[in-house]
Amino acid sequence: MTRAENAATVSHTAPFSGRVGWGRRPAFIVVDLVHAYTDADGMFALPGMEAVVEATEALVGVMRRAGFPIVWTDVRYDETMSDAGLFGKKVPGLAAFAKGAPERGGKLVLQPEPGDVRITKNYASSFFGTSLASTLHTAGVDTVLVGGVSTSGCVRATATDALNHGFRPQVVRETCADRSPELHESNLRDLDAKYADVCHLDEAIARVAALPGLEG
Repeated sequence: MTRAENAATVSHTAPFSGRVGWGRRPAFIVVDLVHAYTDADGMFALPGMEAVVEATEALVGVMRRAGFPIVWTDVRYDETMSDAGLFGKKVPGLAAFAKGAPERGGKLVLQPEPGDVRITKNYASSFFGTSLASTLHTAGVDTVLVGGVSTSGCVRATATDALNHGFRPQVVRETCADRSPELHESNLRDLDAKYADVCHLDEAIARVAALPGLEG
């Protein structure tokens, strides 16, 4: 997406909507892409998830062939939900991820491979209370592609914290979803104005393919 295209979809004034751009070594953070969101009877079932899974799988394949890091996050709590804090009170449905709950809801839809990074978190951001920032800095990562669910929740929190930790966040719109198209789009507009660059899948794939290290 060009700057002109972004400007046409963002309702913020000129002081916003700068570009953080791309560095030389990206990682792809796939946020909470688990069955609770993709299954029709899942606790947090979202519309249009087949397309999101397909887009995510395509970008994962490109990142893998290039040898760039892929991060998979999920959510886990103990059976008492004592480690969920006030987040568990605000979102009671998070009990679907507690020990003893039906396992399928918390399982990843796509399977990680050896060498991928796995992060289990208790809160919305993939960075909060985890080792993710240190892991990515050690790997020389300067740019993070962010996808997963939901756009207004854990994706937004992860992209914002990525910026806070000194990474260049790129939210790939086709790899994200929310409870309605309106909620999805409004959050993408706000993220693009303040905390991240929002790009299309084809742009992300082309950018990754252009970086050194792609094996073809």
